[in-house]
Amino acid sequence: MKGSRSAGLLLFRHTGSGLEVLLGHMGGPFFRRRETGAWTVPKGEYDPGEPAWEAARREFREELGLPPPDGRALPLGEVRQAGGKTVTAWAVEADLDPATVVPGTFGMEWPPKSGRIQEFPELDRVAWFPLDRAREVIVSAQAAFLDRLAEHSS
Repeated sequence: MKGSRSAGLLLFRHTGSGLEVLLGHMGGPFFRRRETGAWTVPKGEYDPGEPAWEAARREFREELGLPPPDGRALPLGEVRQAGGKTVTAWAVEADLDPATVVPGTFGMEWPPKSGRIQEFPELDRVAWFPLDRAREVIVSAQAAFLDRLAEHSS
C-alpha cells in the first residue's frame, strides 16, 4: 500500500439543508463495526501509465456498479493517507440513489490463517452526508477533499 496511488470521484449535491457528499463505507471484517474513519470517497488503485481521471471513472464503476456521472469535474487535488497511499479526487455534481449501488467485491483469507478465502463487498454501504457529518466519518486525510469542495461551492 505504501507508495500506491488511488483515484476517485466525490459526488456532491445541493439540498434544502446544504451541501451533501456521497461516501462509501469500506467493506470487509476490519471495518464492520467502525464508523469513524471507515467512510471513503469511492476510489481505487491504478498503475502509473493510466491517467488518474480515467482511473477515477473506472473505479467508480467497479466500486459502485454504476456508470460514473457526466458533468463538470472539479479537481480536488491529492492527499496522502496515513499508510502512505496518495489519493487524487475530483468532485462531480450528481444525484444517485444509494439503493441502486451494486458494489464490487474482493477476496481475502478470513478468518486469518484459516486458509479460507471469503468474498466481501468493496463498499458495504453508500450514503449521502452533510459536510459536517462527513468530516466526522471520512478517512481523516480525505477530509481535505471536503474542505476544498466547500471552498469551491461557497
